[in-house]
Amino acid sequence: MGPVLAGVLQLLALIAALALAYKPLGTYMAKVYTSDKHWRVEKWIYKGIGADPDTEMRWPAYLRGVLAFSAVGVLFLYLLQRLQGHLPGSLGFAAIDPDQAFNTAASFVSNTNWQSYYGEQAMGHVVQTAGLAVQNFVSAAVGIAVAVALVRGFARSRTGELGNFWSDLVRGVVRILVPIAVVGAIVLVACGVIQNFSGIHEVGQFMGGSQEWNGGAVASQEVIKELGTNGGGYFNANSSHPFENPTPFTNLFEIFLILLIPFSITRTFGIMVGSVKQGYAILATMATIWVSFVALMMWTEFSHHGPAFEAAGGAMEGKEVRFGIGASSIFAVSTTLTSTGAVDSFHSSFTGLGGGITLLGMMLGEIAPGGVGSGLYGMLIMAIIAVFIAGLMVGRTPEYLGKKIGSREIKLAACYILITPALVLVFTAFAMALPTPANSMTNSGAHGFSEILYAYTSGANNNGSAFAGLNADTQWFNTTIGLAMLLGRFLPMVFVLALAGSLAEQKPVPETAGTLRTDKPLYTGLLVGTIIIITGLTYFPALALGPLAEGLA
Repeated sequence: MGPVLAGVLQLLALIAALALAYKPLGTYMAKVYTSDKHWRVEKWIYKGIGADPDTEMRWPAYLRGVLAFSAVGVLFLYLLQRLQGHLPGSLGFAAIDPDQAFNTAASFVSNTNWQSYYGEQAMGHVVQTAGLAVQNFVSAAVGIAVAVALVRGFARSRTGELGNFWSDLVRGVVRILVPIAVVGAIVLVACGVIQNFSGIHEVGQFMGGSQEWNGGAVASQEVIKELGTNGGGYFNANSSHPFENPTPFTNLFEIFLILLIPFSITRTFGIMVGSVKQGYAILATMATIWVSFVALMMWTEFSHHGPAFEAAGGAMEGKEVRFGIGASSIFAVSTTLTSTGAVDSFHSSFTGLGGGITLLGMMLGEIAPGGVGSGLYGMLIMAIIAVFIAGLMVGRTPEYLGKKIGSREIKLAACYILITPALVLVFTAFAMALPTPANSMTNSGAHGFSEILYAYTSGANNNGSAFAGLNADTQWFNTTIGLAMLLGRFLPMVFVLALAGSLAEQKPVPETAGTLRTDKPLYTGLLVGTIIIITGLTYFPALALGPLAEGLA
């Protein structure tokens, strides 16, 4: 079997698995967030944190819950790292430096999981499990909660109430993430991923010297790292490391975990707004972009010519032989079109155009299918922009899901779209203009520029992957990327929740003959075009200076 055919067959198998899981998981998640019953364990949690899960919240109260919970998470994780040298199970590792501790705390709480450290050489068992793994669960649950609040904004009328943040948070963890993670971890352990609390030990002699590795609860962290679209690896090599991702099957299974909730939640959306067809329209938009990007990535990585490329069957530099180009291309596209950031190959070693595809995937806003929760609410923002453009074309007030899209809604949607590109481009400009940050670049020219552009794109879009050619463990990058991650995560949530509150207060608008049907293929095409045009107009000059210049050279 040739490598191209192998890649295509893996893609088809992945699509089939996602299709089988789509309806049951999407329906189940809708029941989770519409049920008025609380599990006993959930009642214990509510009592412990002093929350009343039945109290409805307007959007300012919901936002305060999101921000307060996340702020406590940042503080707790920062202190845990700073006190690591005094904790049991630290494996002898010292406390993390203040700037790196801030960066890591901001990274995991914002669901980014950007890592400027070597995991196996810096973090002990307590920080990994009680700190980083816990944030993988709760940061993902926060994203889902905000998405559900926006969906309620469309589904409800004449009220500003969006549900209860604490109830949504706890249910997301207890009823969705933990059960799937338990099953997924068992699968990974059965396939060779390690799960232990062993210390540092010598694993063999290599070229006259020895190599040492420490163990860890890798499988349990690996599964939520992918399922929650987090991405932070136990080891520096991330999902290219055999302890995290040993076989082609585990590689495909991890991609499945990355895409499972972001695709399935579109059905949850359709059920909650009372029209499954609306969910299918959003799903079709996400799937169209994802499949197109995978096909384009495979073409760029397989089609290069020259003796080395022909001998290897394509651009194999930076890719694991046990996965090959096809599986690495699927993983790279899936991890950058979601907010995952995990890698099974090194994006800096992709071809110029291949690296540009990973960049463009993040620049779309990571909405195809995007992160857990964040992908859905990002796509719904784009859907509002699309119906606004359609309304301008025909000269009527735009409507979406029975709600009028007026000046307030468009302003909030526009702010959402503009905040992340502003963070990316401003921070990149400062890093290129100042003398010190440029010293961290391994490469010069277009590729060096791409390293810095990729770092801030990854941070502000809460992705977390890197070009692996940039020394980001400096005070400048730890601080600025940390700020980009926090602002890129929580400022958009402000606009999303404000938009949800505005929509929930409206009365429903009856559908007429002139209403744009947003559950038809025509609208899906309009939405895909809107996303590509907005992203292209925003980022094309930066892409032209980096990956496009390198790829066309």
